[in-house]
Amino acid sequence: MASIGTAFNIATGALEADQAALSIVSNNVANANTTGYTRELPVWQTADSIQINGITYGDGVNMTGPQSQRSPVLQQSLDQQTQAQSDSAARLTALQQVQGVFTSSISTSSNSTSSTVGISQDLSSFFSAWSALEANPTQTSLRQGVLSAATNLASDFNSTAQQLSSQSASVDHQSAGLVTQINNLTSQIAKLNAQISSQSPNEDAGPLEDARATAISQLSALVGVNQIQNEGNSLTLTTTSGAVLVSGSQSFALSSGLVNGVTHFFDSNNNDITAGLTGAGGSLGGLLTVRDQDIPQMQSALDTLAYSLGSAVNTQNQAGSDATGNPGTAIFSLPTSATGAAAQISVTMTDPNKVAAAASGDGSQNGSNATAVANLANQQIVSGDTPTNYYSAFMTSLGSLVSDVQSQNSFQQASITQLQNQIGSLSGVSLNEEAASLETLEQAYQAASKTFTVLSNVMTAALNLGVSTSYA
Repeated sequence: MASIGTAFNIATGALEADQAALSIVSNNVANANTTGYTRELPVWQTADSIQINGITYGDGVNMTGPQSQRSPVLQQSLDQQTQAQSDSAARLTALQQVQGVFTSSISTSSNSTSSTVGISQDLSSFFSAWSALEANPTQTSLRQGVLSAATNLASDFNSTAQQLSSQSASVDHQSAGLVTQINNLTSQIAKLNAQISSQSPNEDAGPLEDARATAISQLSALVGVNQIQNEGNSLTLTTTSGAVLVSGSQSFALSSGLVNGVTHFFDSNNNDITAGLTGAGGSLGGLLTVRDQDIPQMQSALDTLAYSLGSAVNTQNQAGSDATGNPGTAIFSLPTSATGAAAQISVTMTDPNKVAAAASGDGSQNGSNATAVANLANQQIVSGDTPTNYYSAFMTSLGSLVSDVQSQNSFQQASITQLQNQIGSLSGVSLNEEAASLETLEQAYQAASKTFTVLSNVMTAALNLGVSTSYA
């Protein structure tokens, strides 16, 4: 039969295993408030049994080490949602700033009331000035009113276009500044890969994996990434378009540079990956979407409005006669195409007598051409729509875009919260659970200690062999 020595070994092993498990519980409690810490549990394993005379005897228990309670599936889902949420958050912030370009509030000191001014108001004022002129075409002040309204409109086009360009430049600067942060994180992840592969190639690496998961989460907030599990418990990370960022213990830095005055991004082989990063996740993806898609669409719409309106007004004014009976001339200076029209439109006419209020060949008392220009407000001269309706639809579209991105961001944030709760229930430290584990392990330790005491008494009795003088 198994010896008393074997029983002593079993009790000793139990004490050692319980003591190690108590250390794990203590470590969990100590790190209950540590960000990114994953709860560890002791892993128990039955020791190899022994056979004596054909009879199998157990040989106690071993504690093979702590096992972190992590779920790679949940963690990757959280990283993916983080990428999407950071993308929409960066895009939303930039779009809200762009939206503010198109309207501004001014306060009058006399009555402290506020009114909204902008292109919409300037369009209304411009056509109203022509309507006033048609009733009294000989009045110089009304002719000057037309030129003043035209100047205000052109100035507002210029200002809005300049602010859009400034917003684009600001977003460009923000995106360029993310490269250093991305490279620092990929370098850190590569070093952690090396440590994990060296120390725990085939098992959980505990705090090292926690540190790597935290770094990947931070990276996901900056740029969209894909993860590939490698041998040796390391990871390969790529951008969503396939550019390698980390492979095992090696990191591959991104770089940036100007192309036609705009920041582009390049992988370690100097391939331009800007298009693949746009809208692909992380703050960088959201910023590039605003810079390369959203703002250019707004600039194009504004250019179309400025060019179509300016061209139609010039054409109509040239069809009439000015105050001296001469043919009308262009009021606005425009580029040869719509591209850049909002930034370049200006009023070249300085003499109010050059405003062609009369129809061609009619006297200065005639205001029919002023009527024709005023009627342009209700004609489909801008991409099949009236100027006012075109601009109104544009503003509605911008508002809808901001609202949609905001809804996406709210939904993604809710998904992140749900995933964080799921991960917390699995990986987070519950002081109540640790207290229960502590009590159970203390009882197990006490039981093993009692077994050791009993075995010691048995050994003492065996040594005494019935002699009245006991051996201790």
